[in-house]
Amino acid sequence: MTDVGMTVGPLERQAVRLRPHVSMIALGGIALSIAALFLPQSIASVGVFVTGMVFLWCAVLLRIFAYRHARAQARLRRTVAGFVASDETPAFTTDLDGIVGYENDAAVSRFGGRGGKPLLRGLEEIMAAPSVTLAQMQSRAQARGFAREDITMNRGHARVSVHRLGEAAFLWRIDEISDSAIVGQAGEIALPMLVLGPSGSVVSTNDALRKLIGRRETSLDRIVRDLPLRNGEVHSLTGGDGPVLARVAVFDCQNGCKEVFFSSVAARYSGEWDAFDALPVALLRVSSSGEIRQSNRPARDILGIDTHKGMTLGDLVEGLGRPVQDWVRDIALGRQRKPEFVRASLPKSDTFLQITLNRIEGEDLVAVLTDATELKSLEAQFVQSQKMQAIGQLAGGVAHDFNNLLTAISGHCDLLLLRHDKNDPEYSDLVQIHQNANRAASLVGQLLAFSRKQTLKPEVIDLRDTLSDLTHLLNRLVGEKVTLSLDHEAGLLPIRVDKRQLEQVIMNLVVNARDAMPAGGAIKVETRNEVLTSTLTRDRATVPEGEYVTVRVSDQGIGISSDKLQKVFEPFYTTKRTGEGTGLGLSTAYGIIKQTGGFIFVDSVVGAGTAFTIYLPAHTATAEAAVEAEVASVSAVVQSDAGTGVILLVEDEAPVRAFASRALKLRGYTVLEADCAEHALETLDDPNLHVDIIVSDVIMPGMDGPTWVSKARESRPDVKVVFVSGYAEDHFGEKQARIPNSVFLPKPFSLSELTATVQAQFG
Repeated sequence: MTDVGMTVGPLERQAVRLRPHVSMIALGGIALSIAALFLPQSIASVGVFVTGMVFLWCAVLLRIFAYRHARAQARLRRTVAGFVASDETPAFTTDLDGIVGYENDAAVSRFGGRGGKPLLRGLEEIMAAPSVTLAQMQSRAQARGFAREDITMNRGHARVSVHRLGEAAFLWRIDEISDSAIVGQAGEIALPMLVLGPSGSVVSTNDALRKLIGRRETSLDRIVRDLPLRNGEVHSLTGGDGPVLARVAVFDCQNGCKEVFFSSVAARYSGEWDAFDALPVALLRVSSSGEIRQSNRPARDILGIDTHKGMTLGDLVEGLGRPVQDWVRDIALGRQRKPEFVRASLPKSDTFLQITLNRIEGEDLVAVLTDATELKSLEAQFVQSQKMQAIGQLAGGVAHDFNNLLTAISGHCDLLLLRHDKNDPEYSDLVQIHQNANRAASLVGQLLAFSRKQTLKPEVIDLRDTLSDLTHLLNRLVGEKVTLSLDHEAGLLPIRVDKRQLEQVIMNLVVNARDAMPAGGAIKVETRNEVLTSTLTRDRATVPEGEYVTVRVSDQGIGISSDKLQKVFEPFYTTKRTGEGTGLGLSTAYGIIKQTGGFIFVDSVVGAGTAFTIYLPAHTATAEAAVEAEVASVSAVVQSDAGTGVILLVEDEAPVRAFASRALKLRGYTVLEADCAEHALETLDDPNLHVDIIVSDVIMPGMDGPTWVSKARESRPDVKVVFVSGYAEDHFGEKQARIPNSVFLPKPFSLSELTATVQAQFG
């Protein structure tokens, strides 16, 4: 639209700006002219008169220019009116204050006569927040000459445009766009929609929504049943004939308003279950006999099926503990209401579900399925930790009592062996008793390995020598169908481990590899030096940087599937058939390696084989130096068969106390006995009694070993201590660390181990 500035010059435009001040300028000119008549004749009076006349002429010129501008504006408005008079789009002209001057026939027909009234009043009932929208558009048109914006009305959308007419007028056109134009040209039903104001109230609703809900509403909670609105999700609407499901799309508009569209309108609650595919909740319709009659897409996805035809609920879930059909029947009869946790039968990965069954019309039931896999995983971890804790407590209690018995059995057996030589007929029987006592002690150690509380006897070894000594036994274990090969890296670093326990781990891994190849194959045991320059993180474990010796046991067997791979170290878990495995071997190996300070990982490919890799920290000292030190220690003990000194023996188990007392007396020591800590303290109350070493059990009725020894050392600070216990050392390691000159001897111990430990304390 042509601006008035293109038909009049800058003087006319200036006259328009100064028009409110023309009267004041004219009055000022008249006043100056009259004043000059009363002044004395002088140059000053002439100057005042001339100034007054100039003011009068300026006022006249401004009036002339304003008149020309007004005529130009009137011609422009008449021209505009001629253009838009027959336009089907409503058009208005307004002044700077928004007062309507001209309106065409379409505007009068659509909005009624608005001449002389604010345009804002005619739009408040059909537009959200019109005052702010119109003010912003007029400001942009004032600066740029034109503005246009698409806005939401209660009957759809409208494109509003404004043109600047000169300096003080505007032309507005409101071109409404119907819902059918938005949806398409095929006569489709418009999308139901509403407009929310900044406060959340309903500003307007379109015809499609009013038709859907059967009325006009101004409150959102009377339209949407399940607030708050969630963009992109399905909501329940209060329809005129009952609840209606529809997917919601929310769009932000200017001025804080929101447009809410309801698309993909689903079925009313009248049994049309196929429409429930749009719901994000997994639903099944189940008959009282357990037959699946309807299912939605989320339910089929979580159950791992493409169709429910011909299936029952019992075909899809398991782990209920009783027939699924019985559970469904109880729900149908109202005998039970609580939800149940089950496992989906068909998905490849473990999927756990919480199923809630409720009766609906007729004899059918609706099942709501919730994925509880993560919850069951957390529950399994919690149960696992409780199981390990219970096993640890059980193992500790059994170890304590059983090791006391084994100490007494093997100890008295040692005493008998001292009185019999190899030619004695009873010698072999005593050896058998001694060997079986040692085997029983090994079983206790395996039990403690579950909770990583077994008593380790670490020593520095060369892994190559250990495996070489073990090769003959391993070859016998694998049989004729399986070949075993060892591959060692030259210059393998020494490690500090319990040799017997490490041998048990390797034997277990080799036996498992053999069982994974029923038709035969090859097992490879490799040892390597490995230096980690940075931490290694895998399988939720972090291996610190440093030097390690790795042991890798690999096979060519059937492999382990990925969903079972991380469970192989759990107690009682086995991939073998019933009767072929207990599920204890790998958990024992895991406990031993972890307590040694190492790490064990597993890799497997189904059909290609499995490999277990053990990381053991390398030891800085050489194996040869360690062996020499051990030999020197043993030699020192052997060279001194007899000992002298006073020993206070405190042990609550009478058989163990009797054996230990006799063993120490046979070595020449003077032994004082006490059956509890309180009696031991009473014995030490005699200041004239000299005691060189205290041999005390750790766990006893009343005060425990470290507690009473700490009291005894208050008056006898130089006394040395040997603690003995059927529990692992870490049960009281911190207490023992606070007692100087103390050592630990685990039960069961032999006669030679007891005397060697005591003699080492005298040294």
